Parts: sequence; structure tokens; C-alpha cells
Amino acid sequence: MPHVTLLTKPGCHLCDDARTALEAVLDEVEFAGARDYDELSILDDSTLADEHAEEIPVVLIDGRVHTIWRVEPERLRTALRAAAPPR
Repeated sequence: MPHVTLLTKPGCHLCDDARTALEAVLDEVEFAGARDYDELSILDDSTLADEHAEEIPVVLIDGRVHTIWRVEPERLRTALRAAAPPR
């Protein structure tokens, strides 16, 4: 399963929405066991704060930006399938 990271900051309602959407996709049967993801606050890392101050939440898949602001579940599913190693 690809590595997923969610960049957030406290008090961000879009971050709450993104977390909910991300977790819903990761809870699906095809991604079972892949529920683990990293969540990092940009306030804890000055580099992340400089890079993403105006564009959070951000979902990274294997370290690359997948989406900014709003998570579209179907687009995320497609990206995770594409990034997963063949079975």
C-alpha cells in the first residue's frame, strides 16, 4: 500500500473534512489494513508551514502532492489503486 500523509493545522475545518474522507476511503474493503497514515501539523514544521501555509489540507501519496483543500473520494481511490504494488 502506498504511504499516505495528511498535512493539517489545528482549527482547520477543511482538515477535519479531509481526514473524514481519507479515513472513509481507507476503511473500504479493498484498502483493508491500510488505515494507517501520517498526519502532520504544518505548525510543527517550519518547512511545511512555508510550503503549505495557504493550501491545507494536503494529501500526499508516497511524498507527492495528491490533493489540496478538498479530498474527492473517487479520485483518491483511483490514485491509491494506481500507486499500490500489483497483487
